[in-house]
Amino acid sequence: MSRLSSLTFPIVQISLDLTNIEEALDTAAIAVEAGVDWLEAGTPLLLAEGLRAVEQLRAKFPDHPIVADLKTMDGGYLEAEMMAKAGADFVVVMGRAHEATVRRVVDAARHYGIKVMGDNMVAEDRVENARWLESLGCDYIIHHIGFDERALVKGLSPMDELDAVVAAVNVPVQAVGGLTIPQAIECPAHGAPLVVLGAPLVIDANEFKTSSNDLHTVLREISTEIRKTPLKRWAADGTRLPQEGN
Repeated sequence: MSRLSSLTFPIVQISLDLTNIEEALDTAAIAVEAGVDWLEAGTPLLLAEGLRAVEQLRAKFPDHPIVADLKTMDGGYLEAEMMAKAGADFVVVMGRAHEATVRRVVDAARHYGIKVMGDNMVAEDRVENARWLESLGCDYIIHHIGFDERALVKGLSPMDELDAVVAAVNVPVQAVGGLTIPQAIECPAHGAPLVVLGAPLVIDANEFKTSSNDLHTVLREISTEIRKTPLKRWAADGTRLPQEGN
């Protein structure tokens, strides 16, 4: 797809974890103007607006890749197919789903020319789960500490195992879940070139509304710093570089 053919790294993605399409479109417009690369129809937005969220994002931003964060657990082919037809470029399947579900999401993605992001949230072994998701055909790994999990278990961070996840797979990795702004900026240096900005960085994690009165400036400054961070193990065209010492 032309929207994906010019991928360069690092990539900055905004997670539109909002609950109405009007605010999501307004926020996306600010993000695009500020230089954000990918737009994510977050799970709250998909629950509130359904396919309409992806369709309207695609109509307004025809050249920006769109991630549909379905968190698919079953019905893999149908859910991926619906999102692809609505205009999504990426769909998210959970690493705790059955192998058959992951495979069916991948089947649909291959048929419709989109990509699959495998999410290792709440896996017993997140590193091994990432490896398993890649083996089933996932194109990207989301290394994820969930909202409720980190609220209950204080101090959890995706940064804790990020290096191990990156080392375990041969596909790009994204770290998600309560990152601070410095941690988000640091992700490319750990070999995780896909940096997502959402709750709580630019979306209020409790109210599901934008958290800054000057969102454009915040997004522009963070995006600029992310792109200045040296990217470990990945070339500008997305090709994985050899490990040091190889």
